[in-house]
Amino acid sequence: MIDRRALAGRHSVEMRRIVAESPLSVGNGEFCFTADVTGLQTFPRSHPVEDRTGSPPGTLLATMASWGWHSVPGSHGLQETTRTYRTARGPVPYVDMRGDLSGTGEAPASAAESWLRANPHRLDLGRIGLTAVGGPPLTPADLSGVHQRLDLWTGTLTSRFLLRGTPFTVVTACHPWRDVLAVRLESPEPGGTGVRLAFPYGSQAWGNAADWSKPEAHTSELRPSENGFTIARTLDGTAYEVAVTMTGGAGVRRLGPHEFLITRTGPVTELTFAFHQGEAARPPAFGHVVETSAAHWARFWSTGGAVELSGSHDDRAHELERRVVLSQYLTAIHCAGSTPPAETGLMANSWRGRFHLEMHWWHAAHFPLWGRPERLERSLGWYTAILPRARETARAQGCPGARWPKQVGPDGRESPSPIGPFLLWQQPHPIYLAELVRRAIGTRLAVERYAGLVLESAEFMAAHAVRRPGGYGLGPPLVPAQESYADVRASAADPAFELAYWSWALGVAQRWRRLLGLPADPLWAEVAAGMARPPVRDGVYAAMAAPPYTVRQDHPSMLYALGVVPPTALIDPATMRVTLDDVLARWDWDSTWGWDYPAIAMTATRLGEPGTAVEALLMPTAKNTYLPNGHNRQSATLPVYLPGNGGLLTAVALMARGWDGGPLTPGFPDTWTVRHEGLSPMP
Repeated sequence: MIDRRALAGRHSVEMRRIVAESPLSVGNGEFCFTADVTGLQTFPRSHPVEDRTGSPPGTLLATMASWGWHSVPGSHGLQETTRTYRTARGPVPYVDMRGDLSGTGEAPASAAESWLRANPHRLDLGRIGLTAVGGPPLTPADLSGVHQRLDLWTGTLTSRFLLRGTPFTVVTACHPWRDVLAVRLESPEPGGTGVRLAFPYGSQAWGNAADWSKPEAHTSELRPSENGFTIARTLDGTAYEVAVTMTGGAGVRRLGPHEFLITRTGPVTELTFAFHQGEAARPPAFGHVVETSAAHWARFWSTGGAVELSGSHDDRAHELERRVVLSQYLTAIHCAGSTPPAETGLMANSWRGRFHLEMHWWHAAHFPLWGRPERLERSLGWYTAILPRARETARAQGCPGARWPKQVGPDGRESPSPIGPFLLWQQPHPIYLAELVRRAIGTRLAVERYAGLVLESAEFMAAHAVRRPGGYGLGPPLVPAQESYADVRASAADPAFELAYWSWALGVAQRWRRLLGLPADPLWAEVAAGMARPPVRDGVYAAMAAPPYTVRQDHPSMLYALGVVPPTALIDPATMRVTLDDVLARWDWDSTWGWDYPAIAMTATRLGEPGTAVEALLMPTAKNTYLPNGHNRQSATLPVYLPGNGGLLTAVALMARGWDGGPLTPGFPDTWTVRHEGLSPMP
């Protein structure tokens, strides 16, 4: 058996200085707190997130929850951004965008486009950091002797440092199922340093979840309580509270409209911060949170899947094992909530914190493969909540069933874009995800919970496919998973990846009909078996069947027709092998994204090329960078990218455990020693 405590322990994260792009977080999937080396959010400017449109930078030191959303007042509707496109079913309305996506181009977005893309946005719920009392403001230069450790086995962050020569020990932990942060501060001279709480307005900017420039637009009411106080927050239609408990003779006073100081009189101060909407139970004590966190994380690491690579005769094995272990932690705290996650999780506001449903598979498909299906199920049920909107979209486009959106907030309302509303590859995701859950928890429970999602997804898919002489096709209009073709969306058609995915997912949905005791749907069967063959040009699969056929930038999505998608009759492995070699030799890697590397590894694994799978998974490119904290960094504007972490775990599951009827450990060369437990095969 794998020594799981040792496995987690050797990859616990230690920091000796401020690393701007690599702060550490504690969380539970619904709530997350990211801290600097003080264990709090003392120096937010030391961890910037650049804004794509030139607005002031945000910070990685956020406090976020799955329920924490805000909208600036507005009355715009999607009908203001709708355009009609010619389709095989006649004229069809699509949400679209005439303005430039970057906000810096020659065609600025309209007021409606801007508001609908930015609202609702995820809210930074508050800043909690050390502050000087009666002296000059603290700066990073005041720090020395830093030693911070995130203990993965207990989920506890311990930070030791000197602050202006005074020793501090700060312990930070998050309750595993309540939105409660617990903090213990120890220092021999408490009077000179307090804890500052500050609360921002919601921000419509790209990466900045906090707007500090509008104090008049929101309220923060201080209410004393037994052993602490509560801050009642109101921002337009958003309201929440922060209940704080204190020990060690701590007190509180207001510093400004949205700023409060917790003063300290003793060497040890224990604080808990309970964030909530509506009624909530009394916050637990610090010790209870730490004990509950330790029990939870020990259980997390002791159950589910594990992969150990020590003993491998490859110098890269330790690094891959580190990425695997830390990706399990990061996806558990950022991607296991009650809604699909943002691409930056609960750490920053990529696309204003809105989630991208084509990325949901990458965030969460690994959970059932690693023996943790309940973490996917938390967000999979959210699709039921937005079914009415998805049905409306399908009806407007002349189809039955439900058409899933792309970029949304918790309300499921689509965002104006020249890309998102034209994507199709998110449509089969609920079928794939539900099937992975079924394989993990059993047919009866899965069918009871998710049959409606599977059937309505498939109903739209079968009706949306276009019958042509060469078989059933897709589009136009559409934008493939490789988004380089947005400018030709009115003529784009038959992308290779989507054709194979459509066929496979309709076959899975048909099997679900049988599990329900329903007869096979003849149209589903006809479309699944009759999808057009993916286009081949010069001996390799093209991205799509319409000009410009293949652009060698962004995602090499034609590869994913065999890899992400299990084998189908549409894909010839020999042609795919030539396509893989062609992509590896001639692609623009700077334009790729973090999930492309595990996706390529899955293709190589299914083709029986384990050496290529490992090379792809560990390719030394900028977009495949994994930071000391385990996050997959893309750029200064996208400093963390969780689809890369989730994709890595899915790829490693396939490489280590294989697929139904496939070989054992198909994705690793013989020079690797791969021990695994608790993994499930992929379809």
